[in-house]
Amino acid sequence: MATTETRKHLIYFGDPMCSWCYGFEPVLKTIADHFGERLPIGMVLGGLRVGTQHAMTPKDKDEVRHHWEHVNEASGQPFDYSFFDRDRFVYDTEPACRAVALVRRTAPDSGFGYFADLQRAFYGEGRDITKADVLAGLTNGHGLSQEAFLASFDEPSAHKEVQNDFYLAQKAGVRGFPTLLAGTVSGGLQLVCQGYRPIDGLIEGLEAWLAGVSPDDDSATRH
Repeated sequence: MATTETRKHLIYFGDPMCSWCYGFEPVLKTIADHFGERLPIGMVLGGLRVGTQHAMTPKDKDEVRHHWEHVNEASGQPFDYSFFDRDRFVYDTEPACRAVALVRRTAPDSGFGYFADLQRAFYGEGRDITKADVLAGLTNGHGLSQEAFLASFDEPSAHKEVQNDFYLAQKAGVRGFPTLLAGTVSGGLQLVCQGYRPIDGLIEGLEAWLAGVSPDDDSATRH
């Protein structure tokens, strides 16, 4: 039996307002469902656009829409393009990341589920998950009441926790999302994939790694 120090695990670096992370969500879920407790997955919130203050310009919207169309084509994930009719939208991903960190702290098993619900709300339903009340309304079923969420959302400890995640992502050298790393508590981390990629070959590669073969770095993944 593996010790705590040698037990293998995955670390997922992502942001709930990263469109390629949204595209990767079904892939990540397939991995989690397949391996279960054999290969636990930890989460580090990356902070894609933290502290943005200016409203999106028409040029910004064109660039983002271009990404969304590519994600839809590659992954099949649905998008609500009415988002681009929104005026004065500030694309700051810190509040959504902080919300996930808060739910994860209170109910660790709910972190990934809440993360996915935020993605669906933003991309699939056109909801503004930069707003605290919208984020609170999505906590149902995730171990945290709306009232408790709102009471804790602006506490210094919530800000500190998500900033710690951003620091860990930087320290790990992660430059794009999603990123999936494999490793052990005491050993180094190895790149499984950076950027979106389909499930093809991932299960087999991770099974081989669990059996003692190093996972491949797929240089063909999309960034």
